[in-house]
Amino acid sequence: MAIAIVDISQSAAAGLQPSPNDGSFEDDKRHRGRQIYRLLTGADPADAQIDNDPSFDRHVIASILAVSAMEPGALAERAGLSTVELIALLAQLFPAAPIDSSWLPISGASAAPDDDEITMVRDLLAAQRSTESDVSRWLAAMVARRAMEPNHLWEDLGLRERSELSRLLLRHFAPLASRNTRNMRWKRFFYRMLCEDDGFVMCTTPVCTQCNDFQLCFGEESGESRMAERRREVALQEAASAAM
Repeated sequence: MAIAIVDISQSAAAGLQPSPNDGSFEDDKRHRGRQIYRLLTGADPADAQIDNDPSFDRHVIASILAVSAMEPGALAERAGLSTVELIALLAQLFPAAPIDSSWLPISGASAAPDDDEITMVRDLLAAQRSTESDVSRWLAAMVARRAMEPNHLWEDLGLRERSELSRLLLRHFAPLASRNTRNMRWKRFFYRMLCEDDGFVMCTTPVCTQCNDFQLCFGEESGESRMAERRREVALQEAASAAM
């Protein structure tokens, strides 16, 4: 079952947007991510249906845009795209979503990030694509940019759990993802592959199980998604206000 893409310009979605005189959407970033996801897909992140590949791709892209919009700075840059690429992505994947700066701030003609580290990870992913589509090309850039953030990669992509990240990588970058046979953390795995491809030895310990940093590479990556964390914070605030 695909995620329903609704015409959010109609009244059913109007309630998700702030009124013209209400600055809360810009001021309270805890709400922004979930609102953007819902405006793009017509569903709450927790209720996303990802039974088929197209719906899964839309879920992933909407999640990345939503979590990127929760952070300071230009949305396109935070997501790893140029402004032109972001507009093309929205037109292709979310054609019913109006590009409205009141809820999805897109301005200027910003270029895609050109940081050397981002470029290396993006090129690694792009060279190992298993789907020939605009989506996989955009995702190579988006995953590379979000990999620069400090949390687990699945969290900084706005996904609900690590298994969604594994599914994403195996779907769009299978030649690379299939090499992660020991379930190494994905960020660490990317850099290991970059080092090996350049002929460098990443680690001095011959066996991972003997390494003092084993947990950095293979430790558990569970936790609460960033969207769920915001939802919980809002629920606690609303409960506290109701009790006053």
